Amino acid sequence: MDVQMPDLDGVEATRQIRALPTRKHLVRIIALTAHAMTGAKEAYLAAGMDDFVSKPIDSTRLLAKLACLPGAQEPSPPARTRPCHARR
Repeated sequence: MDVQMPDLDGVEATRQIRALPTRKHLVRIIALTAHAMTGAKEAYLAAGMDDFVSKPIDSTRLLAKLACLPGAQEPSPPARTRPCHARR
C-alpha cells in the first residue's frame, strides 16, 4: 500500500479496509513509503498495516516480506534476507 496517494492516503485506506465487515479486512497490507523516519514503521503498524518497506524499493527485500505472509509460496530463488521473525 503506497502511503502517500492523492485523495485517500494509505493509512486511511488501511483503516477503511480493516473496518470492512467481512473477511476482506484480513488482507495483508505492506506500507510502501519514502517516509523512513524514526517511528514511521511503528505508526504504520499501529494503523493496521502488517509490515513496512521504505522507498526506493529493494525488490529482493519486498519479495522476501511477501513470502513471509500467510499462504505465500516460497520465492524462487529464495530471497537473501533475514528470516521473517527477525524483521519485526
